[in-house]
Amino acid sequence: MSTASTAEATASRPVRRSAPVRHWLVLLRSELRNVFLRPRNLLMLAVLAAAPVFLGVVLKINTPPPGAGGGPGAGVFIGQIAENGVFLSLFALYVLLTVLLPLTVSVVSGDSVAGEAGLGTLRTLLTVPAGRIRLLVTKYVMIVIFCVAATVLVAALGLAVGALFFPIGPVTLLSGNTVPLADGLLRLLVIVGYVAAGLASLGAVGLALSTFTQHAIAVMAAILVIVIVSEILDAVSQVAVIHPYLPTHFWFSFDALLRMPIDWPAIGHGLASFAVYTVIFGALACVRMLRADVTC
Repeated sequence: MSTASTAEATASRPVRRSAPVRHWLVLLRSELRNVFLRPRNLLMLAVLAAAPVFLGVVLKINTPPPGAGGGPGAGVFIGQIAENGVFLSLFALYVLLTVLLPLTVSVVSGDSVAGEAGLGTLRTLLTVPAGRIRLLVTKYVMIVIFCVAATVLVAALGLAVGALFFPIGPVTLLSGNTVPLADGLLRLLVIVGYVAAGLASLGAVGLALSTFTQHAIAVMAAILVIVIVSEILDAVSQVAVIHPYLPTHFWFSFDALLRMPIDWPAIGHGLASFAVYTVIFGALACVRMLRADVTC
């Protein structure tokens, strides 16, 4: 082989290697465009955006006395809101994490494969030179991005409305310690990531279930049933032995980040639980995607 031929072959290798990445990025961009421009999803995001505003207005009209609501659950944040608007963001995340945020994730993840199969567009997607597993990975990356976007939207609007209606300053943690505002905002940012990780693990469950049917609505309903049953069981002390294995058990453990010192073991257990659910249901989705005749 001549020197010129060798140089030409060498120059062509990066192009061939980068082609799959380019195809994958095109596919991901298409998935993101479809998800974030779909009217139904835009409506859900609008509802998520309106919720912190509504909560802020209600709490402004009925301002809770400082230090009130110190019990478990969302009440732990209510008494802090009058003293610091940062807690409105945390309160909004806590309230919406019970149903509304899981609902939005169920719609997006349930529609990820089942919706495409039901419409007959999955066959067209598989003509893209990315492969079934890469397609599935693309779908999950899209779900994760949507989870992050939804969580950031709720937290950011909660913070903005809290700053508008209530004082903003050094943050008094749930343990009674006071930290600078910058520290409090950094903890809020970590909480956003933690909540998004929990929702992404639910998205992996939805993605797996979505590969078993062409009816997206059935997957959405199944995910909501899983969330509701898990939350009910998590509140029943008689079945405490199964609590750590429930998909929603560690969702609300982000309050560990609002203590001094931070309860890192609780955060670690939560992230480990999210990772286990993601791996198990991600593997199930891959096996199903490889074996099923999804092009019919």
